[in-house]
Amino acid sequence: MLTFVRHPNANRNGTVLIVAMWIVIVLAGLVLVFGRSMRVEVVASANHVAALQADAIAQGALQFVLSEVDGSDGTYTADPAVCEAVEVGDGFFWILNPSFDDDRAWYFGIRDESSRINVNTATEDMLLKLPGMTAELAASIVDWRDADNDISPGGAENEYYLLLADPYYCKNAAFEAVEELVLVRGTSAELLYGEDANRNGVLDSNENDGIRAAGTAAADPGDNRDGHLDRGLFDYVTVCSREPNLSSTGEQRVDVNESNMRALSDILRSAISDDRYFQVMDRVRGGRPFSSIFDFYFKTGLTSDEFTQIADRLTTSRDRVLSGRVNVNTAPRQVLLCLPGLEESDVDALIAHREASDSDVTGIAWAVDVLSREKAVGLGDTVTSRSYQFSADIVAVSGNGRAFRRYRAVIDAIESPPRVRCWKDLTHLGWPLDPEILTSLRSGEGLSSFIVSTMAGGR
Repeated sequence: MLTFVRHPNANRNGTVLIVAMWIVIVLAGLVLVFGRSMRVEVVASANHVAALQADAIAQGALQFVLSEVDGSDGTYTADPAVCEAVEVGDGFFWILNPSFDDDRAWYFGIRDESSRINVNTATEDMLLKLPGMTAELAASIVDWRDADNDISPGGAENEYYLLLADPYYCKNAAFEAVEELVLVRGTSAELLYGEDANRNGVLDSNENDGIRAAGTAAADPGDNRDGHLDRGLFDYVTVCSREPNLSSTGEQRVDVNESNMRALSDILRSAISDDRYFQVMDRVRGGRPFSSIFDFYFKTGLTSDEFTQIADRLTTSRDRVLSGRVNVNTAPRQVLLCLPGLEESDVDALIAHREASDSDVTGIAWAVDVLSREKAVGLGDTVTSRSYQFSADIVAVSGNGRAFRRYRAVIDAIESPPRVRCWKDLTHLGWPLDPEILTSLRSGEGLSSFIVSTMAGGR
């Protein structure tokens, strides 16, 4: 009969094996956890590097804008072609400049602030003509910016603001940013920004509730269901539009109301014939005071060609800096309609003239050929043909599409070198261009074919 003798170390060996197996399992788990952690760290590091790259590209785009407007004589015209998908290293940047005539396509360029209504200088009547403006808000804007505590009809001073749940004082000083309007009685974010939630000037799908299928839920922002983009006030107003009271060549302008006639006489002699000179000078003496240079033109009987030669050298103001004038050569239709005395037909005529390929719209003298005497004189000193402040909506993306940055810059080029007046981060508003751009970059396909097929034709 066979007898099996249990080895005294059998239990110990089994225990060691089990412990060893658990150690291997734990180590394997730790390796997996560590590997996953490292993978997350690698991805996070790559995203961080991409974010730094996008930010650096945005800073490069800002320097590009500064170089474009540096030394400006007030007649800078942005070239959209140099503001679309500009390659910087491995990444790209765009400078958005929405079209007011097309809300289905992306447009690009640097925008001059003089193409907007300045809420610091515009009259209440001009403010009232802005899209979406209310009488209450227009009066409250005037009360917010003026230095007194007198309440305009429908307006608001400290008595209103100090009774709010979160009270504050009426500023009684100039606006420093357009966003400051949300503090003014009668303003809301919806009124200021409209339906354009990401402020890209394009009617995105979430902003176009009007074409949603029946029964589907509407998404923010609110929509009036008309299939068009309501831009709100933001795109039509500014707080910084000013220019030196100098000619485009930097010479001191001549005040046509000054008693000293010698400087004005020299200017007139340079533009009119000798046989007309004495006749025009007699009309100058008999026509004073002139309310504007347009008034000067009509009262003196100058021809439009003569006026075009000298208009930039004349003024009716003694101020060294002129604020709030609207650039009649670049302002959109909605802004031109705010100018004193202008009606739809007048604005149509102005836009048609400046869009004509053979029209000279480098100054403001051409307006006298388009408007009646009453309408031109009624404009007074509210218009200009020059711009010294510019805004740029900069969108920058890393080469791999992992990160993007968006900033709104406002540049003041009234002095050289120009300075950055505002640098506001808009990244939180989301990607403002076609999502396929990011998809193309992340897949490594680049942008060349995408730009040709998609961006060139708009949206």
